Amino acid sequence: MNENNFMRVDDVARELGVSKSYAYKVVQKLNGELKEKGYLTVSGRVNRKYFMEKYCYGNGERNGA
Repeated sequence: MNENNFMRVDDVARELGVSKSYAYKVVQKLNGELKEKGYLTVSGRVNRKYFMEKYCYGNGERNGA
């Protein structure tokens, strides 16, 4: 499995421009949603594609990338 499939808390904080403590809350919320849908999750990491979809990045590509 490619490591780029998941974002760590530091990645989420940097992407959103928020503190690490807030990023932990975001990761927990998204992982909770994924668990409700029946997916297995990894604590402290979130699926990159799901994060991008939820935060309006559409196809998972950063703007200007």
